[in-house]
Amino acid sequence: MPGEPWNHNVHYHPLVLDAVPDDCGSALDIGCGDGTLVRKLAAKTRRVTGIDRSRSMIREARKATTDLTNASFVDSDFVDFEAKARDGEYGFICCVASLHHIDFASALTGMARMLAPDGSLVVIGLARHHTPLDWAVDFAAIPAQRVLARRHGGATEPPGMPTQEPTMTWDDVRRTAQVLLPGSRYRRLLLWRYSLTWQKPAATRR
Repeated sequence: MPGEPWNHNVHYHPLVLDAVPDDCGSALDIGCGDGTLVRKLAAKTRRVTGIDRSRSMIREARKATTDLTNASFVDSDFVDFEAKARDGEYGFICCVASLHHIDFASALTGMARMLAPDGSLVVIGLARHHTPLDWAVDFAAIPAQRVLARRHGGATEPPGMPTQEPTMTWDDVRRTAQVLLPGSRYRRLLLWRYSLTWQKPAATRR
């Protein structure tokens, strides 16, 4: 959106939004933060829910979204939320820079269960460097990051956003996702992120 704050996560919002299925009835944003992505999803879905375990982030999200009738926010961690969700409840699920705050395997399994058949899942995530190639890719991204940040007036993070260092390596993420979500697509992205996309088969009942 023109004039919105920019950071490494906002940079990949278009990738997330492009994956929303046509005529999507319900969407879920896990780790929604201040609700920036939820507000964008509200324009592409009939109903969108954002969850975050940070009460301060949820308060900010609600304050910024009072004009939308199809967006709601839940102050909850993923484990409690997923335990109450119905199988196949969401046609689209996304998780941006939040999966490393949760147990990776159980979270992906829960997302797959909540996703409707033919629904789409998109994860934009962080991982830990482990090989010389990881560090080389890291350094190669610095010039691009500087150019993009300058173009957008600098990188801005929402005040009070919780942070945590990832523990899984890039290869760990790729291998585990391939086991848990057969047919998923993993891509290493430029700005210290990866994308994981998956469409749930119509015949799957999880």
